[in-house]
Amino acid sequence: FFFSSAVWLAMSRPEHINPPELFYNETEAKKYGKSSRMLQIQTRMATRAMELLMLPEGKGKLILDIGCGTGLSGQALEKEGHFVVGMDISEDMLAVGRSRGVHEGSQDTFKADMGSGLIFREGMFDGVVSISALQWLCNADSSNINPIRRIKRFYNSLFASMVRGARAVFQFYPENPKQMELLTSSAIQAGFTGGVLIDYPNSAKAKKYFLVLMAGHVPNAPVPRALDGEDNEVRYESERRRDRNRGRKGRPAVKSKEWILNKKERRKRQGKTTRGYSKYTGQARKPKF
Repeated sequence: FFFSSAVWLAMSRPEHINPPELFYNETEAKKYGKSSRMLQIQTRMATRAMELLMLPEGKGKLILDIGCGTGLSGQALEKEGHFVVGMDISEDMLAVGRSRGVHEGSQDTFKADMGSGLIFREGMFDGVVSISALQWLCNADSSNINPIRRIKRFYNSLFASMVRGARAVFQFYPENPKQMELLTSSAIQAGFTGGVLIDYPNSAKAKKYFLVLMAGHVPNAPVPRALDGEDNEVRYESERRRDRNRGRKGRPAVKSKEWILNKKERRKRQGKTTRGYSKYTGQARKPKF
């Protein structure tokens, strides 16, 4: 099969289109700076990553934000009283963050490529977060780039820069099981313990992958738990509004009989407990007196 370039780009993952410093150009960076939905998503994922760090409450810690972009994740960390050092390979993303005043206060940022290794002193960070960046390490943009070597260099330098027993949480989008295994096994080889945690594994929209690592082995360390709930618990406001308006576009209106039947079928496919059908399914109830 042959596709036009426009169709191919629409179907491709971002890391297949361009290297990150080119993909996240000025135009793409401004989208992050203006989109309220993107702000919601980044804040939610950063908040979840912070939960998985399991830091003691009431104590400000030094956190490294890898792939900090426009600084949205760092803002969520700062609100909890932490000090943030952010790094990103895209100068345009960092510039948008500076123009919005995100990189002020206790958040310090600079341009760097995580695949080239980190240059911090040993035992510097109390925790590490990364939102939607880790999968970029697996991509080779030219013949002289060796992803495995870059991953190894990154993990080794990251391990050295962390306090022993500190956690690193990477929210990422693995392309396939082989890529997920590569990123996990390489971390273990560098000295980390931990593994992949999947929130909402039965939801196509809400499913999120987190690689949760600990620098070294800590006996009896608490183990984070994955979230597993209804789809509507993690939807964003803009998506809820869209769902209510679907009836206007030829799709089943929300709460209509067809909508209810479709939802029941979807829940069955996801392996969730679902009530059976009856002749009353989807019928409007009479008002109570």
